[in-house]
Amino acid sequence: MNTLPTFDDVLAAAKRIEGYAHKTPVMQSSILNQALGAEVFFKCENLQRMGAFKFRGAFNSLALLDEAQREKGVITYSSGNHAQGIALAASLLGIPATIVMPKDAPKAKRAATEGYGAKVVEYDRYTQDREAITHALAQEHGYAVVPAYDYAPVIAGQGTAVKELLEEVGELDALFVPLGGGGLLAGSALAARALSPDCKIYGVEPEAGNDGQQSFRSGGIVKISTPKTIADGAQTPSLGQINFSIIQRDVDDIYTATDAQLVDSMAFFASRMKLIVEPTGCLGLAALRANAENLRGKRIGVVISGGNVDLDNFAHLLAEHANTQETAR
Repeated sequence: MNTLPTFDDVLAAAKRIEGYAHKTPVMQSSILNQALGAEVFFKCENLQRMGAFKFRGAFNSLALLDEAQREKGVITYSSGNHAQGIALAASLLGIPATIVMPKDAPKAKRAATEGYGAKVVEYDRYTQDREAITHALAQEHGYAVVPAYDYAPVIAGQGTAVKELLEEVGELDALFVPLGGGGLLAGSALAARALSPDCKIYGVEPEAGNDGQQSFRSGGIVKISTPKTIADGAQTPSLGQINFSIIQRDVDDIYTATDAQLVDSMAFFASRMKLIVEPTGCLGLAALRANAENLRGKRIGVVISGGNVDLDNFAHLLAEHANTQETAR
């Protein structure tokens, strides 16, 4: 079940999650289109159930479990969005869920995870190995492990977002997708290559954690220390093996964005499109704006991966941004 997935798996996942996952809206900004001289389509996964695309892969994965495994329960590790996706999917399917979550995870993400009924086990993301903790608990209790990104059913589920986007707006010239462990980018690439073969596919990760870019350009997976960035959903030390195989084959390049660019994009979404987008969800727009000169006259897709951000932190980041802008004047 964990072999390299194909677009057929994305199609099967789409049927499996139908009626459970939202078909999220595609939005545009006339002011952005005018500024860039391009036509930009945002796939708003910040408006997905539990606030992120992760619900797609989580539900697809749990729906594939047999009855015996559903009774024993599932476990995963996540900084937040995959945690919430698994917690919500598990609650809908009546499956016990345990989440290994960093102690510094955003409060809103932890609260939502526990609110869906999952048990949270804390760890220190900078000193402890989350995978070792997860597999030890799985062995002790018989839980099924559902990885956040390096797992074929997760990848197939995530690919349904771009499948919907392309079915709604037609073929694109370019597609920008946030990149952490690679589940969303790999799934998006499967869908884009099938439905828009000539589309250029770009992954975008935090500048402080450019392991994916290093891996893509060197031809082998590069592992780094957990990066310090406001994009908590992309604080991964390396790409998944399955994900990297697909990314290496189907993706055109990987860009990075600074934390300052992410905050600037958060401010744009909030002020111009009335959307609350978490920093990780801003990666695509940040890279698009930084590479605008090469995209004039193009039809471009951008995946907004999620909107789960602590409102206090959201307000703080935007206030700092506003002060910086005022000082610059």
